[in-house]
Amino acid sequence: MMKFLAILVCKLGRFVGKLVGRGSSLPGQYALKICPDILRQITLPRYIIAVTGSNGKTSTVEMIAAILRAEGKNVVYNEEGSNQIEGVTTTVLTHSTFGGVMKADVLLIESDERYAAHSFQFFHPTHFVVTNLYRDQLTRNGHPEWVFDALKPAMFPETRLILNADDPLSASFALDRDNVRWFGLDRCSISTEEPSGAYRDGAYCPVCKSPMEYRYYHFNHIGSYHCPSCEFAKPVRVDYTATALDLETGVLTIDEDLTIHLAFRSIYNVYNILAAYAVCRECGVGAEQIGKVVNNYILKNGRMVRFLLGAHHGMLLTSKHENSIAYDTNLRYVRSTEDPCTVVIIVDAVSRKYYTSETSWLWDIDFGQLNSEHVQKVLLCGQYASDLAVRFSFTDVPQEKIELHPDITEACNSLKAGGAEDVYVLTCFSDRDKLLSQVEKEAV
Repeated sequence: MMKFLAILVCKLGRFVGKLVGRGSSLPGQYALKICPDILRQITLPRYIIAVTGSNGKTSTVEMIAAILRAEGKNVVYNEEGSNQIEGVTTTVLTHSTFGGVMKADVLLIESDERYAAHSFQFFHPTHFVVTNLYRDQLTRNGHPEWVFDALKPAMFPETRLILNADDPLSASFALDRDNVRWFGLDRCSISTEEPSGAYRDGAYCPVCKSPMEYRYYHFNHIGSYHCPSCEFAKPVRVDYTATALDLETGVLTIDEDLTIHLAFRSIYNVYNILAAYAVCRECGVGAEQIGKVVNNYILKNGRMVRFLLGAHHGMLLTSKHENSIAYDTNLRYVRSTEDPCTVVIIVDAVSRKYYTSETSWLWDIDFGQLNSEHVQKVLLCGQYASDLAVRFSFTDVPQEKIELHPDITEACNSLKAGGAEDVYVLTCFSDRDKLLSQVEKEAV
C-alpha cells in the first residue's frame, strides 16, 4: 500500500511540477518520506548505467541516451539534471507502473559524485562511468581526494566500472578490482611535455603519495602517468582508445578504425565521446552505429549555444563557476580560433543553488590565454566584473582591450551597436539565461 501511495504521489507531483515549471526533485522527496526504501521495491531494467565526475556528466549522459535510442532502446534518464537521490527517485517512479515495474530497457542516471553512495543504497548500477575527478567547487567539494572517498562506497563489486585511464585519481578506483574497462587518449598533436593550468593535482601518486612522473600531458594532470615508487601507472592496455586526434581539423579516430568529426573541437568533447562510446560498446552497440550518432553531434543540453547579436555570430561556452579546468578548456578553444573576436566573461552569481561571494577560484584560471592578436576585446560582466578586472590586471592581456560592464544588458547593447566580429561568451548555468535572454538563438 505504501509503495502504491509513494508512486501515486510522485506521479501527481511530477505532473503538477511540469505545469508550473518547478524542479524534478520534490516529487521524489515526498515519495521517499512516504516509503523510504521505495527504490528497493521497484523492478528495474536490465541495464542501469550511472555517470559521474567533476565535469562532463550531463554531456556524456546525453550522448549515451542518443546512441542507445538510435539502437532502438527505451532509455529513461534524468534529463533535467536532478542528480541526487530525490531526483533519481522522481525519474524512476515517474516511469514505473503502479505495481512497481519500470517501463524501460535502460535506466541512465547522471549522479552527483558526492551523493552517489546515498543514491545507490537501494539498487546498484550495472555500469558506472567516471569521467574525471579534479578540483571543482571548493566551497561544496573541498579537495578531489575527499570526493574520491565519498564516491568509493558506490563502487559495488558487481558493478562494471568504466574509467578514464588518463586521470590518475579516477583510475585508482580500479585497484583490487577486475571488473573494469578503460577509455583514454594516446599521445597526439595536443600532448605536451609540461602540464597546463595553475596547479598540479597529478604531481603526487594518489596511492602512495610519492612524486609522479609523466610521459606526456593532454591537459592539466590528464595524460600518461607513472609512479616510480609503487608502480601505479596508466593502464598498459586501454580498451577504448582515441588513437589519433587533430583538433585543428576536428577529426577523432577511435581504435584506429572509427573516424568521428567533431562539431565542437574541444578536448572535453573528445573525452565525453570516449566515455559514451565505451559504455555503449559494453552494452552491445556496434562501433559503426555509435559513429553515426556522435559524428558532428551537437549537444542539446545548452553547454554550447550559437546565437546572433546584432551583426555578430556568437557562441556561448558554459564554463562551470568554481571550476578552473572548465574555464581553461574553453579559453583554450577560443585561443585556437583564428578569426577576429570579442570574448565576454560573465560572473554575476557564483551558484544557482547556494549563496557565496567567494571568488578565489578566478585566480586558478589561465585568463592569459586571451593574450592573442585575434582577441580584439574582452568584456568583463556581472556584479563580479571588478573581481575579474583585478584578476586580469595580473595577466599579459593588454588593458586597453578590457572593458568593464557590470550590467549584462548594457554589455549586450554595446556589442549590438557596432562591429561584426565573432563573440564568445564564457559563463555558468547560473548566469547563462541572463545572456540568452538578450540574443537570438542561431539555427544549427
